[in-house]
Amino acid sequence: MDKVDAMLLRLVVQAKMFAWSLVYDEEGDVNIVSMVVLIGVAVLLAVLFRTQIQGLLETLFNTITQNATDAVN
Repeated sequence: MDKVDAMLLRLVVQAKMFAWSLVYDEEGDVNIVSMVVLIGVAVLLAVLFRTQIQGLLETLFNTITQNATDAVN
């Protein structure tokens, strides 16, 4: 086996080891689950307090619009 074949074989082995570590490494699983849970809680809170959030946003945008109109005049 010449040097080029040995280098190519070493690269193939390293690539396989890297791919295996990406597929079977469980380090990020807890982070994914926690992110899904947090997104679910945020959606649930948004649904529960939809009318209060809508009223708050309407008041906020009305105030911004009125202040902008006053500033132009």
